[in-house]
Amino acid sequence: MLGTTIKILISPFVVVYSFAIKTRNLFFDKGWLKSHEVNAKVISVGNLVMGGAGKTPTVIYITNKLKEMNKKVGILSRGYKRNTKGYQLIYDGKNFLKSVNESGDEIYFAADECGVPAAVSEKRVEGAQRLINKFDLDCLVLDDAFQHRWIKRDLNILIFEQKFLIVAGRMEQKLLPVGSMREPFSASQRADAIIVNRKFSAKEEIPSKILKHFEGKKIFHAYYKATGFYDVKDHKFYEIDEFKGQKSLVVCGIARPFSFYNVLKKNGIDVTNRMNFIDHKSYDLKEIQSIRKAFYDTNSYSVITTQKDAVKLNTFSNEFDDIDIYYLKIELVIEEEKEISEMLNNTFEKKKSIKSKEDY
Repeated sequence: MLGTTIKILISPFVVVYSFAIKTRNLFFDKGWLKSHEVNAKVISVGNLVMGGAGKTPTVIYITNKLKEMNKKVGILSRGYKRNTKGYQLIYDGKNFLKSVNESGDEIYFAADECGVPAAVSEKRVEGAQRLINKFDLDCLVLDDAFQHRWIKRDLNILIFEQKFLIVAGRMEQKLLPVGSMREPFSASQRADAIIVNRKFSAKEEIPSKILKHFEGKKIFHAYYKATGFYDVKDHKFYEIDEFKGQKSLVVCGIARPFSFYNVLKKNGIDVTNRMNFIDHKSYDLKEIQSIRKAFYDTNSYSVITTQKDAVKLNTFSNEFDDIDIYYLKIELVIEEEKEISEMLNNTFEKKKSIKSKEDY
């Protein structure tokens, strides 16, 4: 987190950033910058904040709902923090074609969970069309695409963490680079639906100062459900109760890890020994050795991590051959399940003009 003095010094750049995003959005709104259609339904999941709202669990939820509707669905992401460039097909519905480092942790995690074709591409229109054409998809879920207005979408879903919303006016709710917001709350008007994710916390009332920006939008309420632990190496399932009272080393490389630690504590798991890494951490051998050292120094029973971290730590299975590593499996639950299913169904009832491949 930036210190107060630094925030004061860089505060003039907020005006510059605000002007830039307002100008860009104006150009799209006026049609001076064009959004392009692709020949499939497009559902976008995104947010206004830098990380931690729960986009990936929402992508997984929406994708699995579409599978239940017997839709041929794929997932497209930019592939944040990957070590490759351009379009990359990472999963063909049966096998991974790229490593987690070549893909990005979030899309790799989502593809593994959903078992549908998945790709990454900085150019979403090009990437979308290539993925759609290869697998004859009738719908595509875009991960973290609210600000990527070059591609038209049939349903625009915006997700917020409840904890971020409930204290209106705090510094974190300022625009970048002082705060954490990519766009102001007023940008919510571009969304078709809002999901408020309370994660593992109790439901709280959203301040009216924030709710006014959501007027006329469908609002859904979500939370996380912890279903158990899985062994990172052999994927064997264990009930949460089996870990109660155990002294473990908790390794976490996600944005806003409070809810992860909170659910572990609520289930009687000792989180005193923890190692925090930056979001989307790409682990190297030096850090793996530091985890090993901390594990033995603290006399821990096991290493507990998140599912997003697990897909990266699993690449070091040889280095962890003498250490048990488990990830906490969580699922997103939406309280208004019937209503969100109806919204998805209605998306497919809307007519859409189809462009040919030659238009791209």
